[in-house]
This record gives sequence, C-alpha cells and structure tokens, in this order.
Amino acid sequence: MDCPQGWPEQVVRVQALSDSGLMTIPDLYVKPPAERPSVGNGGDVTSDIPVIELGGLAEGAAECRATIRAVGDACSEWGFFQVVNHGVSPDLVARVREVWRAFFHLPMEEKQAYANDPKTYEGYGSRVGVEKGAILDWGDYFFLHLLPESIKNQNKWPALPSSCSRETVQEYADELAKLCGTLMKALSISLGLDVEQLQTAFGGDAVGACLRVNYYPRCPQPELTLGLSAHSDPGGLTILLADDCVNGLQVRRGDDWVTVQPIPGAFIVNVGDQIQVLSNAVYRSVEHRVVVNAAQERLSLAFFYNPRSDIAIAPVSKLVTPERPQLYRPMTFDEYRLYIRKKGPKGKSQVESLKAQSVN
Repeated sequence: MDCPQGWPEQVVRVQALSDSGLMTIPDLYVKPPAERPSVGNGGDVTSDIPVIELGGLAEGAAECRATIRAVGDACSEWGFFQVVNHGVSPDLVARVREVWRAFFHLPMEEKQAYANDPKTYEGYGSRVGVEKGAILDWGDYFFLHLLPESIKNQNKWPALPSSCSRETVQEYADELAKLCGTLMKALSISLGLDVEQLQTAFGGDAVGACLRVNYYPRCPQPELTLGLSAHSDPGGLTILLADDCVNGLQVRRGDDWVTVQPIPGAFIVNVGDQIQVLSNAVYRSVEHRVVVNAAQERLSLAFFYNPRSDIAIAPVSKLVTPERPQLYRPMTFDEYRLYIRKKGPKGKSQVESLKAQSVN
C-alpha cells in the first residue's frame, strides 16, 4: 500500500489551544458555512433512533426473532440504533472511561510521548488525513489496533502510559468483540443469510478491530467548527460509548441532523461501509458528525469491528439478483481505509465511488 509517511504540517494539539484561553479559533478549524452546525438545521435533542433490548436474543424463539427483526429494521431505516442489556458490565464501562479521561488530563509533554503518524494512526493524534492546508476538526484522539489476535498475542500494542490500565483496555476490547460477534449473527439472519455468513466474509476469527478514543475540548466558537466532520465509518460495525454527560453525536436523517440522546448504560451501534457493500446496500452506512461545546469537554470511545484487511469485500451473492444487481466492485479493507487515511472524513464519497464503478 502507498501509505502516507508523515504529517504535511506541524501538528497542533486542540486541547492546548483550548487551554490557552483563546477567544477565537484559528482559521484552519473554521468550516465552510454549509458544513457548520446551525440553529434550525436539525440538531434538536432526540432519542428517536431505535433502542433494542438485546436480552431477547437469549430468550424464547419468538423473542429472539423479534429482536433480530428489530435489528434489521433499525439497520435498514436508520443505520443507527442503541442497545441495552448488552452484557458488558457497568463497572467495566466506568473503569475504561476513567482510564482514558486520566490520559487526556496528563501533562501535555507526557501525552506527546505517544504522538502518532499517518502510517498506522496508532497513538495520540489530532488530525486525520494528510492533505496540506485541509480544514481540521476540533478534537484530539488516541487510536489503538486491537485485533486480529496476532496483535494481542505478539504483544504488538504500543506502550501505554501508566495511567492507562492495559488490562482494563484489553478486557473492554474483548467484551466489545463478543458483542460485535453477536450483532453480526443477528445481521446475517435478518438478511436471510446463514448465521455465520457475514462473519465468514469478514475473515472468521481473523477479523480486525481498533479503538479510537475521542477527546473534544471546550471550544470558544462551537458554531463555526465540528469535533468530527460528516462521514460514514469505513469499517463494518461501530460501537460507540458516548460521553455520559455531554451530547455531541449527530446523525443525518434526510436533509436534517438529529442529535442523539444516549440512554444511560447503552451503546450506540452503527453500520459501516463494509456492511453496506456486503449487503449490496440493503443496509446502508449513514453520515454522522460531532458538534462541540463552549462550556464542557467531551469524551467518547468508538470501537470499530472490521474485515480482515487483505480479504476482498464484495456483495454476498445471495443478495445479488436481476432486480438488485451487484452495486460494488471488490476491494480489500487495506485499500479502502487508505482513502480516509489520506483525505480524512469526506461524507460517503468513498463508498459512493465504489458504486460509481459498479459491476454490471
């Protein structure tokens, strides 16, 4: 792969800008007017994205079928849903939040020791994409590759600061990988496929997973910028642990942006581009973005469940019919994610470019 090797400009930590007490944000964070959050352009707080009780999967046949149907309906109608009774302990969730809050409150010089580069993005970062002069997002992050198992077994994680419990992060990753496996089975059945078909298409036990911990500092002009620009997720499934105090996630619904109100104890799940491709657009990834806050910082953890990076992903043959021809050409996830690593979040332009080159 033609991996980018370095950042095109000096990296500035958004947290440092916020802590400096500046009253206006630098020009390189000011979004074009059409991309700015604005009053009256959606964004009213709502909890209308579907909420699914996953406990039904372990109950009787009727409850299990109803839960699978609810998952399928949420994927086809919204691309986003919240899950409760998901099996991840509240104590673990609280501990992993505290681990990463502690990291972002370390002195800047300590965090800088974990600075990342665009070759793997792993570590402490403040931008996505290597286009010189790009308009940036108002946020910092820490990125970790967690799976395939070879990463864990060969101890290939980067060094973490002492404030970040490796055991807690690993336990959280294991639990979310199990949750994703359960959701993949539900998605397969809801599409009329064999229960393991989507998981097999992802590479079976050799799937990939990574964690992006997002930190959005206070912003003196939140109406001019975004914490994360509008995009669809390039991977398969995303499980988001939202901030427990401050809202910020917005989901595109038609021409509007809907602000998600996280339910206490829930995870927010969304379909990524790879599921859109495998399902031949029966299920579609949905654009989302993050707005920032003048008064409060915000922390969220996004767990990405991805195909094995060297497997070509294409629509499942059973979902290709004369009435619904194949919409996407095969592409490995290694090839696919290189686009966002170079250009940063750009709406749904990557998956739509595959559709423009569809197979007839």
